[in-house]
Amino acid sequence: MSEIGLADTPVGEGQPAPPAKPARNAVADGPILKTLLSLAWPNLIANSAGTCVVIAETSYIGRLGIEALAAMALVFPLVILTMTMSGGAMGGGVASAIARALGAGETDRASTLASHALLIALSFGATFLVGMLVFGPALLETLGGRGAVLDHAVAYLQIFFGGAMLPWLMNSMAGILRGTGNMKLPSFMILSSAVLQIVLGGTLSLGLGLGMRGVAAGALLAFSVSISVMGWYLFSGRARVKPKLRGLKISRAMFADILKVGAVACFSPLQSVLSIAIFTHMLAGFGTAVLAGYGIGARLEFMMTTVGFSIGMASVPMVGMAIGGGHVARARRIAWTAGLVSFTAMGVLSTIIAIVPQLWVDIFTQDESARSAGRHYLQIAAPMYAFIGLAIAMYFSSQGAAKVIGPVLAQTARLIFIAAGGSYLLSHAATEGQFFMLAAASMVLLGVSTLASVMLTRWGPKPAALELRPAAVAAELSSGPVTRSPRVG
Repeated sequence: MSEIGLADTPVGEGQPAPPAKPARNAVADGPILKTLLSLAWPNLIANSAGTCVVIAETSYIGRLGIEALAAMALVFPLVILTMTMSGGAMGGGVASAIARALGAGETDRASTLASHALLIALSFGATFLVGMLVFGPALLETLGGRGAVLDHAVAYLQIFFGGAMLPWLMNSMAGILRGTGNMKLPSFMILSSAVLQIVLGGTLSLGLGLGMRGVAAGALLAFSVSISVMGWYLFSGRARVKPKLRGLKISRAMFADILKVGAVACFSPLQSVLSIAIFTHMLAGFGTAVLAGYGIGARLEFMMTTVGFSIGMASVPMVGMAIGGGHVARARRIAWTAGLVSFTAMGVLSTIIAIVPQLWVDIFTQDESARSAGRHYLQIAAPMYAFIGLAIAMYFSSQGAAKVIGPVLAQTARLIFIAAGGSYLLSHAATEGQFFMLAAASMVLLGVSTLASVMLTRWGPKPAALELRPAAVAAELSSGPVTRSPRVG
């Protein structure tokens, strides 16, 4: 029968119906740059809301007195550590595992992984709850808390970490949804949570006179609203995965699939906090003005990293689904694209501030000595924020590929570099400008090391352990004709 005859033959008259094309998934096979940006912008809005929370909380905590402000500065690193571990680290591990399962077409496995992710969240949250309530006050005292400052800090800590399972649950649910490629709902809920946190924290702390306890309670209430909405969405079956509860069998393999990324990734924010703490301690010897100037610059870095986080988090489900589907080359292209976009975006924005640092510095202080130190720091270090953007994007892409050890070790290299370089500078009576150069150099080291680790790490399955040797091939050919089975697919 000719091709024309075949075309004219109606379906159902001797011809089987053509197979239905599988539904197209833009996250798995859409244009890389367009898909990446479409997933990144909701994250950017949500992450920017976190910066607004910090500014708003600082504003109304200031009305409680200078002791309350100092107390918040004391407890803030512990709160940030909790949020980054549960969100960017373990949340990234959850998103990676879900995305890889969906990429391989294993929806049932993805649903089981979601259940195990919630169990991990409850376990880690309980660990933070017990650890901070038992050891937190002594830790705050070790960090320098005294008198009324320590009392305010402990009051906040007891309420916030008394509900430590809530941020872990919220960020794990967000990770599950992001793993399916749904960035809009978790981002919208984080944005809503930020607005509620500002309103409730201010009302409870100032309006009802609960002080620092009210600030912490406002955060927990806001988290509870997000958990309720995302939990309803997940368990109602509206998401691509539905966590299993009835008949769930606990599987060590499921825990391992999440923790091999999430648990290792938790060391990255821990080392980042340690790096900042060490550098801050060394700069304290130069006086309040220099320390304040560095703090102003560090705030810009914190704000700029929301760009890198937004792009990086968008790459996790894209890379994960590509790896799960066996498309390693596509996964690599996604990682390079995310790294380039993050590097460029953060580099352009921070370089503009480096050229005219007063645009940023003058917002925070009227003290000329602090302004001078802040301008000096930004002129040296701000352009290097681009390398932090590169490192963040590569870190998240590596989570999607379940190959996160390299980026974590790059963070270790930066920590050692700051500690060793800072000790050398202290022993040689270096100026604050030289310390600022140390900070800038550590950013370059972090970005380049993270990029190198991704380039040198094999993604995808390992090559087959057993290969047919040339001698065996020759023997087979000499024995006679070879019959080959037709290749399927």
